[in-house]
Amino acid sequence: MPNLSRYGSGPKVPSLSVVLFLFLSQSSYAAGEWYFRGTPNRWGPTALSKGGQAFVTEVAFMKEDARPRFKIDRFGDWRQSFPAQDYKVKDCTRYRITFQPVTASVQAEELGPVTEGACAAIPEPAPSPPSTDDPADFRQETIYFLITSRFYDGDPENNYYNRDRIKAGDPHWRGDFRGLIQQLDYIKDLGFSAIWITPPVENRSGLDYHGYHAYDWTRIDPRLESPDADYQDLIRAAHAKGLKIIQDVVINHSSQYGIRGQVWIDRLPIKYYRPPGGQIIKNGPFQSNLGDYRSNFREDNDNPVAPDWFRERQISDPLGTRPLVDPKTGVAVPKPGYDPNRFFGTDPQTLDPNWYHLDGFIAGGDWENPRALQRKHMAGDTIDLATGRDNVKAYLNGAIRQYLDMGVDAIRLDTVKHVERDELLSYVDNWKQHKPDVFVFGENLVKGQGFGSELSNDNASSVIRPWWYTRRGQDPANPRSGPDSGLSVLDFGLFSTFRDNISRGHFQGVASVLAMDWIYGDASKLVTFFQNHDVGPDNDFKFRFAGETWKAALAYNLLWTIRGIPTLYYGEEVEFQKGKPQDIDGAIMTLDQTGRAYFGDYLTPERIGQTQSHPLYQHIKRLNQVRRAIPALQKGQMEAIQDNGNSLGFIRRTADSLAVVGLAADQEAGFQFEDLPAGIYRDAITGRALEVSNGRLGFSVKAQSAGVYVWNGPGKIGKDGVFLR
Repeated sequence: MPNLSRYGSGPKVPSLSVVLFLFLSQSSYAAGEWYFRGTPNRWGPTALSKGGQAFVTEVAFMKEDARPRFKIDRFGDWRQSFPAQDYKVKDCTRYRITFQPVTASVQAEELGPVTEGACAAIPEPAPSPPSTDDPADFRQETIYFLITSRFYDGDPENNYYNRDRIKAGDPHWRGDFRGLIQQLDYIKDLGFSAIWITPPVENRSGLDYHGYHAYDWTRIDPRLESPDADYQDLIRAAHAKGLKIIQDVVINHSSQYGIRGQVWIDRLPIKYYRPPGGQIIKNGPFQSNLGDYRSNFREDNDNPVAPDWFRERQISDPLGTRPLVDPKTGVAVPKPGYDPNRFFGTDPQTLDPNWYHLDGFIAGGDWENPRALQRKHMAGDTIDLATGRDNVKAYLNGAIRQYLDMGVDAIRLDTVKHVERDELLSYVDNWKQHKPDVFVFGENLVKGQGFGSELSNDNASSVIRPWWYTRRGQDPANPRSGPDSGLSVLDFGLFSTFRDNISRGHFQGVASVLAMDWIYGDASKLVTFFQNHDVGPDNDFKFRFAGETWKAALAYNLLWTIRGIPTLYYGEEVEFQKGKPQDIDGAIMTLDQTGRAYFGDYLTPERIGQTQSHPLYQHIKRLNQVRRAIPALQKGQMEAIQDNGNSLGFIRRTADSLAVVGLAADQEAGFQFEDLPAGIYRDAITGRALEVSNGRLGFSVKAQSAGVYVWNGPGKIGKDGVFLR
């Protein structure tokens, strides 16, 4: 009978050498030292006691780490440790830990709670004190910025196509005040307390939907209003919901049509323009000619101070076929191919010097030259006003004061660096004299930190840089030569770092910008942002953010916890038009292809649920809840800044509120702070409470999240989401 064991059938009997090996291995495991290593002893080796064939110890876990855990180590050098993953236990609990070396098994038996030291009973949060909100302190607010005409259409009757960049079905003027009133609850649910709207005054140009080509500062553009929803109605409705209105204001320039009732700019009526070749004009609703299709006489230039020959055509010849002699050349129009500059351009030498500068158009190096920047025209539809003249000041200030009287709470001032500082501050002072609690901040667009050549490696003087406008000193090399001017600015210095840090998933370089906060009149009033209608955080400063969602959340964690007043551009809460250019880019691009596309489709009853469930919507909503509840995050000075690239830590402190903040990028991060007042620090994100008695506070933060430990604070605020948890 053959030996079947040769072929693998039947029981196998281990050889003597195998048995001996197993015996020696088990004996070796049972002999010698084994070590406890975990969060209570900061992962150092602590020898276990021998108890029969096992090794044992008793350990109390007392909030040494946010995640209490341990392992058993063979030699105290991590060469052999068990179990393979950290053994997780409950905090504030004493355990008997038993290790069986033969089977390499670990058991943790609860012996009872720990109620001493860091685990002593922590008192419940005290009731919230009475609100200390100061209605005049705008640092309490967070801002939702929108282009009114592109936000939500509440009244299709006032929709209007501009003559440039027509997209059928998408009028440039689409959103309106009625639509905005209907969506105030949306903005309020997101947690914002102030709404910044683009300039609402009456505009004129071939592409004026945004409001920055003013024609009549004393009137609201009718393309925004409805019979039951004018500007005053919007202000009242917003105030009734606890929302403030920020009006965007332009004083640097007018449209190319001049100012209705004040000054005329020479040109021919557009309805007489004919393209070369004489082809018939078919441009959306603009048929036969480019004159205003909603005007009875196809004329959008209704300026009553126009010369007689022009005013006669304002109320006649809607088809633009009756010959008109150009008084400048003697040529009769319409005439195919006749000089388009006579219809669409501006000759700066023919401007009225009582209202305009006569220095020509900005070109080349003019953008870094203070005199050229402040006296030349930016473009053919932005004609530079002589803002130093008394008649210009009287007109503009009178118009702005009427809106302040209507209840406008704050002003965003456009193109600040294009007006000489002291001249511009005379306007701000006028508005503040009229309404002392009005908050005013300006746009001084700079792509870079922009501290000025007198202070840093910069290619332009401080006198056109943002900080200069927040001070009243006369020495551009010494910010402290003058006090706070009363004007704040958008924080382009911080924004300009985002293409190199936030967009790449880290915080490197943020601290160096914050270290220069001393140059501003009051850095706590800077208006911060991640992107807006002009710029984005990319290499070209040109596109809506295109990166991963968690990086956007990282930006908002930063902006909602550092100094400054955070601003969100409409649609960021759902990554609207992600990666698209902020403005038209190229000869044929239309608004629907840009970051200024119509947003209303996201707000319809059919889609609002999906919009409000977006992770960033919920993230921003919670950040607003946290910031609103903690005065230190609104007004506190920045202290003890720790910039470690993957993490950023700091303290925000006022006289009666203190928050210790830790922000983590793509990895979990630990933080240590010293010299803190004794008390209980509660994290507004996790609800964890830590007692400080020796001035030191240490904690860890999960990747892509934040820790906001508030001295004697309220505890957890809001619900966990994808990023804050």
